[in-house]
Amino acid sequence: MNAGNLGKTGGKAMNAEKKKQTMNESELRFIMQEGEGLKIEFKRFFDKSIVKEIVAFANASGGRVFLGVDDSGRIVGCTLTNKLKSQIQDIARNCDPSVKIGLEELEKVIIINVEEGKDKPYKCSSGFYLRQGASSQKMKRDEIVDFSISEGKIKFDSQINNKFNFEKDFDSDKFQDYLTRANLSKSIDNKTILKELGAITDLKLNNAGVLFFSKNPQRLIPHSIFTCVLFRNKEGSEVIDRKEITGSLVDIVEKVMEFVEFYVKVAYKFTGKPQRENIYEYPLEAIREAVINSVMHRDYFETGHNNILKIFPDKIQAENIWRKPIHFKLEETVFRRNPIIANLFSRIRFGEKLGSGFVRMKEYCKKEGAPTPKIKFTDIHFYIKFEPNLEYLKIAKTTPKTTPKTTPTTEDKILALTKENPKIRKEEIAKQLNITIDGVKYHIKKLKKKKSMEWKGPSKGGHWKVIEK
Repeated sequence: MNAGNLGKTGGKAMNAEKKKQTMNESELRFIMQEGEGLKIEFKRFFDKSIVKEIVAFANASGGRVFLGVDDSGRIVGCTLTNKLKSQIQDIARNCDPSVKIGLEELEKVIIINVEEGKDKPYKCSSGFYLRQGASSQKMKRDEIVDFSISEGKIKFDSQINNKFNFEKDFDSDKFQDYLTRANLSKSIDNKTILKELGAITDLKLNNAGVLFFSKNPQRLIPHSIFTCVLFRNKEGSEVIDRKEITGSLVDIVEKVMEFVEFYVKVAYKFTGKPQRENIYEYPLEAIREAVINSVMHRDYFETGHNNILKIFPDKIQAENIWRKPIHFKLEETVFRRNPIIANLFSRIRFGEKLGSGFVRMKEYCKKEGAPTPKIKFTDIHFYIKFEPNLEYLKIAKTTPKTTPKTTPTTEDKILALTKENPKIRKEEIAKQLNITIDGVKYHIKKLKKKKSMEWKGPSKGGHWKVIEK
């Protein structure tokens, strides 16, 4: 047992104002013998420098200061007068923000019980301190920034992006597409709408706005790329296809799902009805939810890695760089690392800002007869693994001739729409396929290059012609 463990025994002491004594003589003697540690600090007498220890414990996991004890653990004594009690309470109250403490006295030792803070970081007049080992260390600027990020006090999506230039970088087509998806009419000027959406901070576009509405988000935020990989083997050593997905966050979600849908297989279930039922190899809606969550809750302060989606012969795995929040618990579904990004997605019905993505993934899997996704996280990475639908495996095993068959690509769908309605506009194609205008333009350009379709007549009043091969 060490001094760090002893901190746990003092949990009840946090309510010392209600309960005068929570420590017995035996425990006190043991702590004196053990000495100072992560949660234990000895002070021979009271002085105002004690505020450093109080702030350091509040910024860590709590602790106790023993007044009337020298560095060797020898009790020299200290009396808790009303004046001293008021001084200690004033010191804790004047921290920024205030620190909750409890006081008790035992054998002429004053014990200051400091709770772990719920509103970190805490500071005193001389700066920010953090308990490290048996001492309280003053934090440097970069340490304070990292600490604030880990505590969720500094949000990436609300930070102003000084590289963004409205005239050069703002994409009016993406913006209009977003308003269309969100069913918002453009009755006021762009900057006012962006402000209402939370994409502007202090009259400048923030990182959330850049990731949604800039012409080239990766020029301004290079690490916002999403990597997709298809492997030949289960070990992931043989790559068949790899794509670096770029564009706005909406573009990225759609392009990642195009990659998935292109390689996911489908089996056909004949039910006796005129139309057969398609049974997909994987729960596509659940995977889509995972992709949305990965770009929504990614730790964008970490610039060394991309989000990745890997397709193996027996599973699909999404890997997210996210830096686990200190107070995060998987069973608590409400979590918003980037609240502005979450809100922008929610407005176009990409996920929900309430943070219930894990619940929806499980529901989608249950609905499609797929195993519950397996979730694993470390301090840096977040993994979600999807296994094939059980119904698909059953059909594929009994009717191998009907599988595998890839689902129609976005280009196939565009050809079908233009063949059905030669005068269809790009905006209508985007709406029906639930992709961006830029996405439609991208695929039409490819189809024209392949000589699969062409536009006949003037720009206004003309029509599409699908070229049969």
